[in-house]
Amino acid sequence: MNNYTSTYNPKQVQKYKDIFKNENASFSVPQYMLFQARGEGFTASFYQSGKFVIQGKNTQTILEKYFNQPQQTKQNSIDIPYPHIGIDESGKGDFFGPLVVAGAYLTQDNAKNLQELGVCDSKKLNDKKILELEGKIKALAIYDVIVINPKKYNELYSSFKNLNRLLAWGHSSVLENILKKTDAKIAISDKFASSESVIQSALKEKGKSIKLIQQTKAESDTAVAAASILARAEFVRRISNLSANYEINLPKGASGLVLEQAKKFSARFGKEELKNIAKLHFKTYESV
Repeated sequence: MNNYTSTYNPKQVQKYKDIFKNENASFSVPQYMLFQARGEGFTASFYQSGKFVIQGKNTQTILEKYFNQPQQTKQNSIDIPYPHIGIDESGKGDFFGPLVVAGAYLTQDNAKNLQELGVCDSKKLNDKKILELEGKIKALAIYDVIVINPKKYNELYSSFKNLNRLLAWGHSSVLENILKKTDAKIAISDKFASSESVIQSALKEKGKSIKLIQQTKAESDTAVAAASILARAEFVRRISNLSANYEINLPKGASGLVLEQAKKFSARFGKEELKNIAKLHFKTYESV
């Protein structure tokens, strides 16, 4: 493994510096970083965003020696040449709000710039940071975002009878839209179905002409991470707008608090109105 990305504890910066002093590293402070350490066969970068990246031929040696990271299997490492398209979605696990699918097409340089700005899997970021990074991604990437509002989502789910088929339709639509703007040859998507044929069968003419890679934990790829941020930013905006329109807080997720608010909403506006703000196939709906 020649590249590794993780997060670090800012309170232990001195500990990390001491580690690389032991390896006779030279230190510098590039833009957006707390520090960068360069040594024989490795470069370790500690970003202000809290992200830690180490790369070089001796990456695995450093990880095993100081970070208790055994050799990873090839399946969990992503090393796909740029340029390529990354695709991800948001709202799949949220009772309230839409399903949003986004894609981002990045070159090697754009991916590196976004890494330095702190782009990573949106699940590791708060809403404020996600909305901040959204504009920076849109300035650098060729992108597409599809929003499936709750009413349309419920209609599509009734038609597809299966969430994975609905997701495949969304992913293939985003891919097709980006391929109208680029000559991309490769796309990567998080693997959300046990069978890769689910999304392959949903691809349209342009989509069938490129290499589509479906992999678990694909958000470690910067293009997929960028797509995840674009999707989550749009989701955050939409659920906030719904909350404002109905003057009731609509929490994210599918927790007990979500059920409580769904019952309050139903009592105030009627259960029928839930189809306009929520995904009705969730067990939460049956419990209202």
